[in-house]
Amino acid sequence: MHQVYRITLDDALPMLAAARAKAEELGVKQTICVCDDGGHVLALHRLPGSRLTGVEIAMAKAFTAAGHERATHKFNEPPNGPALPGNEAFGISHMLPGKFAIFVGGFPIEFDGQIVGAVGVSGGNGDQDKAVGAAALQAFEELTLALRR
Repeated sequence: MHQVYRITLDDALPMLAAARAKAEELGVKQTICVCDDGGHVLALHRLPGSRLTGVEIAMAKAFTAAGHERATHKFNEPPNGPALPGNEAFGISHMLPGKFAIFVGGFPIEFDGQIVGAVGVSGGNGDQDKAVGAAALQAFEELTLALRR
């Protein structure tokens, strides 16, 4: 037996708020999704003026990061990204069409060594998506700091 942690809407909302604040600071119209460890959406926010397609993209990034327990950009980072041509997972993005994303913007949420969910960010360039995702993860760290002691 082992203990399994789950995030809830109460965990997701401060993450969305922090991500939104960072996106607004950067002047980027983002869509931000927080999902649980199964890749199911807990909360999603599409900032005013952000792309309509960002909703599905942010959800796919969160789903992929939660399900594969890694940041989505790591799938195709040279030279050993597993989804790059010639590597072991080349073509993996064709699995689960529309749900699997292998580019920047999906970040797993970890608590006590377990992946408890993920954040998906869409709408900026890679650096902007990473900054907004990092803000969400920092909010989760601060929220759970007392529980980690």
